[in-house]
Amino acid sequence: MDQAWQRATARYAPERKALLAEVAQGDAIGPFCPDWISLAQYRAPTWFGAAKFGIFIHWGVYAVPAFANEWYPRNMYDGTTREHAHQLDTLGPLTHRGYKDFIAGFKARHWDPAAWARLFKQAGARYVVQVAEHSDGFAMYDSRLSRWTAALMGPKRDVVAALERAVRAEGLRFGLSSHRAEHDWFFDHGRELASDVNDPADADFYGPAVPHFAQDGDQDLQQDWTYVSPTYVDDWLARTAELEAYYRPDLIYLDWWVGHPAFRGALAEFLAYYYNRGAQRDGVVLNYKLHALPAGSAVLDVERGQLGDIRPTPWQTDTTISNGSWGYVEHDIYRSATSIIQLLADVVSKNGNLLLDVGPRPDGTIVPQEQAVLLEIGRWLATNGAAIYGSHPWRVSGEGPTAPTTGAFKEQLARPWTTDDFRFTRNKDLLYAIEFGWPADGTTVIRSIKPADRVRDVRLLGSSTPVHWENTGQGLVLHVGSRPAGPAAFVYAIRTATDTP
Repeated sequence: MDQAWQRATARYAPERKALLAEVAQGDAIGPFCPDWISLAQYRAPTWFGAAKFGIFIHWGVYAVPAFANEWYPRNMYDGTTREHAHQLDTLGPLTHRGYKDFIAGFKARHWDPAAWARLFKQAGARYVVQVAEHSDGFAMYDSRLSRWTAALMGPKRDVVAALERAVRAEGLRFGLSSHRAEHDWFFDHGRELASDVNDPADADFYGPAVPHFAQDGDQDLQQDWTYVSPTYVDDWLARTAELEAYYRPDLIYLDWWVGHPAFRGALAEFLAYYYNRGAQRDGVVLNYKLHALPAGSAVLDVERGQLGDIRPTPWQTDTTISNGSWGYVEHDIYRSATSIIQLLADVVSKNGNLLLDVGPRPDGTIVPQEQAVLLEIGRWLATNGAAIYGSHPWRVSGEGPTAPTTGAFKEQLARPWTTDDFRFTRNKDLLYAIEFGWPADGTTVIRSIKPADRVRDVRLLGSSTPVHWENTGQGLVLHVGSRPAGPAAFVYAIRTATDTP
């Protein structure tokens, strides 16, 4: 299987070799070397820690079937899934119409990258991360290592380049994600039945498609014995290097399977290359998940999850407005702006960033429900952004009875916040207390603020109504009156006589 893929991609060997040589040159310039002791000296740039809120974009060929989720291209070949049944019911045998045939429907006829960038800025985002290549193997940029790209098929334009220009024109940071590592096995179910995955003419797209031999829920990659050839690792390194070489992203997000032991050497080479080039700008960020990289060598991302307390170094959680999919699907159900704002406050109080995903339609439009959520978040940030942007953790992240379940993929276990739940941040000389509800009797108590903090002033952001307060042995008592309009995340700016880190 792997040899068939190698034969089908042999035409790209010269360009692959040139990119690998460029990586080696970048590794040699310093200050980082391609070893984990050197890479442990990495520190996230200041801009990332200050940004706090970004937009993730899952947009690709998987938006065309618009069914289940963005892993439809894999699951449609698995005879045990509803995606497989849906594919056969709607489009017939997989030998006649496979995933590659959806590319013709991915036209992006109404795509306006400038409108996207304006929307994301209105939403209050400070950085935008686009999927450059998902696990399906279709590159959304002008790759020199594949013919299966948005530049040559579907939209027939370099989507990444166009969005990068638009995002930077709005003054936002631009990032890219790569899920290429997983493509090694992504279409393996297509080997198990009659399908176009087995057609040698398409081996450069579907391949290698080797059997995925994972254990322990696919999260402990030390127990993943899937075959990965050295040539595939070289191809992964070259394709990932393309992103930096052509677009100079401020951030690169790598999906979890780069933690497979086969990628370790190439990962070190890429990180040194990326960090060394980034040091010539004003610093770059690389996100990793689970245990894909050694702690400290990059920025941890906790997918669909939260941390329990303050992390001393910046981190990130990523989640999506949709309840079920990262990409566009029909008849989707979307989360409320309030729930996302509360998540943002919780994450920021613990020194983290929130990367929020949208899934545009195949024509390039963003569904109205997602736009409405983004704009409501933007309105809240326009009023309360001082508690978020450029903020730092306080001495505790928060107080209240509701503790989130910690760890990746645990957000479905979250319980609703109460009016007794607060999250705290600091910015310059002010403490910000974010309350996740409004007290029915108009009085609330912040127990973490003690008389020794010597409060001097309290005001509610976005309101001209004075807040009456008193220092007591119980804590800071606020008499706040009737509930103002807006999401249930009310921000009090509190000035104390002394700095209380």
